Order: sequence, then structure tokens, then C-alpha cells
Amino acid sequence: MKIKKIETVCKSHLLMLRIHTDSGIIGCGETYYAPSSVAAMIHDWMSDYLIGQSALDIERHWRFFYERFINFGGRGAEIRAISALDVALWDIFGQSVGMPVWQLLGGRTRQELPTYNSAGGTGYSPLSVSESDSKGKEKLLWPGYGSRGYEGPLEDNWSSVHRPVEYAKELIDSGYKGMKMWLLDPLAHQSSGPLYLNYNDIKSALKPLFDIREAVGYDIELMLDGHGFFKWPAAMRIAECMREIKPLWMEDVLRVDNIELLKQFRDEAQVPIAISEMYTTRDDFRKVLEGQAADYIMIDPTWVGGISETRRITEMAIPYNIPVTMHDCTGPFTLLSGIHVGIACNNVVFQESVRAHLQVVYNDLIDQKIEVDNGNFLPPERPGIGAAWLADYFSESEETYRVSQ
Repeated sequence: MKIKKIETVCKSHLLMLRIHTDSGIIGCGETYYAPSSVAAMIHDWMSDYLIGQSALDIERHWRFFYERFINFGGRGAEIRAISALDVALWDIFGQSVGMPVWQLLGGRTRQELPTYNSAGGTGYSPLSVSESDSKGKEKLLWPGYGSRGYEGPLEDNWSSVHRPVEYAKELIDSGYKGMKMWLLDPLAHQSSGPLYLNYNDIKSALKPLFDIREAVGYDIELMLDGHGFFKWPAAMRIAECMREIKPLWMEDVLRVDNIELLKQFRDEAQVPIAISEMYTTRDDFRKVLEGQAADYIMIDPTWVGGISETRRITEMAIPYNIPVTMHDCTGPFTLLSGIHVGIACNNVVFQESVRAHLQVVYNDLIDQKIEVDNGNFLPPERPGIGAAWLADYFSESEETYRVSQ
């Protein structure tokens, strides 16, 4: 089964990929951020190796590209390109034998994978590249600078601040096991915010968490995402204020550049620490695990090397007794990749998801609805990854469409 054609389309921050084989099977993959640079890697370089190769030699292709790219850094567009290709090749493998990917990874270790809801909204989606500021001027959305949302259905970033108790009760009624809030971003974006925060500002920003605890107790787990903005003094004050909340974890409150400092932060914060989808290689996670710098490690499958590397990192964490949680605030195949690995590996505690993505955004991208069943994802039964890009996106009339064949 030979690779005969590779297609990409860039939609805002999202890189959409299809790999065609000479048997007629089409595999789908993706990655996120700077998609045109990833498309250039795939078409200007990687396609020259891939066209005519067996689509089923997944590990051989992975090692070839990783070993070439790591010679000059390889942690940016290169590893994201490997990720997108790897997901698509696993999709082809599953379709070729009529089995879902989790079955090929060794089968089920559980009947369902718990999910928590992350506080995004329809404006914080893979198809959003900008929003209007208070003066009506369009501004670029950078990582950690997503839309704060507005009042309306599924606008969970807005609801987490303005109606947190009602929002929490909605999630509990739907069976969700946890909810993650992004309450600190406005503080980080103010002048000197990453460097210094006073207690009044922190307490005010975290008030929704206190309100939820008072109203529903421990009926739902609470997580706080700092998006990696803060320096040590501000991060320690945040941790001090969070102790009373008893969160499941605080995530990326401190910058993740220095693993020794992260170890110290974990020791002194006195709340569980999760890090980090910002890491993009297995060796990053090895250092975190060996340094005892986290209580949970978070993996984004399409930033670390696809399904292949996500599986390896997940299993690497087992002898350290550190569970894995899967990241998704990006695209449908990132989510599905995490679900497949989470079903096949018993070391995945949670899969992140965003209600607005599941119920609105992803339905405009793929041909299969992804649903939460009483706070869980069930194992996909469709052969391969479990969905396909809507074919209309891959048209020569699309401005960003590229093809190698």
C-alpha cells in the first residue's frame, strides 16, 4: 500500500492533512499553530521521501524524519509535521485492517475515558485567528490570548467568570468529572502582570473557584490553567491562594523553561502540579519525570510526534507513578488521537475537551460527531482514527491548498 498523494489546507491556526494511498484509502491528520510553515515542511521536503513509500511503515518513517530534524533543533514545525503525518498513517493502518486505532495499540484497558471541560467558547476555536478589541480593531489571537467570549450558549470562558456556579452545575448535570478555568489570563496581560500580583487581584480573579466550591462542594474537580505566564513570586502567591480550593491540579502557572525550578515549585506550592502541553519531545517529559517536577504530565498528541510518540510518553510515565492527561483545545484529530491512546493505555486519567468545539466547531470540519457520554468518551468503533475531514475543504479553489503527488 503505497503513498501516492499528500494534501494540506491551512485554516486559521489549523493544518489539515490528507494522505492518499494507491489502494484508495485516505488517512487524515492535523496539527496546530503556524500551519503554513508545517505545510512547507511537508511539501518542500518530506513528500520527496514519502511519495511511493509504504503507508504501513509508520515507525520507520517516524524515526527517519525525527533523526533528520533533530540535527538542527526539530522542535517546532518539524515535530508538528511528523505529528500530523503519524496520525494520518495510523488512520490508514486502521482502515486497512478494519479496526479502530485503539485496537491496534493493544486493545481496550477500559470501557470509557473520563473527560473534563475546558473553559473555551465558540470564539476560542481552531478556526478563529483574531477578535475585535474594545475599539473594534482586529487583533491576532496568540497562545494564551484567546477570546474571553461573550454571554451566550456554550460560551464557557465568559460563563466561568460571570456565572460560575450555574456553569458548574450544568457540567455536573451532564456527568462531567472536572472543569478547567483560565481565570488568570487578564492578570497576566496587564502591565507587569507576570512579575507581580497583589493578593486582592488574585483573590478577585479566583473568586469563581471559591463560589463553585461553596455551592457544589467537591461534586466536580477544579483545575486552574496559568498558560505559562508567571514568574516565581507571582506563581507562589497564586499557589498560596489556591490551597484552600484543593484543586485537582494547577497547570503551567510557572514558565516551563527551567525543570529544576519546576521541581522546587512542586515541592513548595502545596497543591498538585500538571505540566505541560508546551513540551514537544519525549526527552522533555523524561526530565520532568526524573526530576519529580509534576504530579501529572499533559501531552498534546499533535505537538509531540503523533499517536506513536504519545503512546511512548504515556507508558514512560508508568514506572514513575505519574498519570497522563491529554490536551485538546485545537482540533478534532488531536482529540481523537488522545482518546485512542487513553483507551489503550491505563495511565491516562483525563482527556481535555471543549463543549463548544464538540457541539459546534468540529461538526463544521469532520464527518463524524464526537460526543461526551455522561462525562466520558467511549472507544471509537469506526476503523482508523474515527472520522475524516469534510472533503470540500480539499479543493484547488482553497487559497492555501497544496498537493504533492
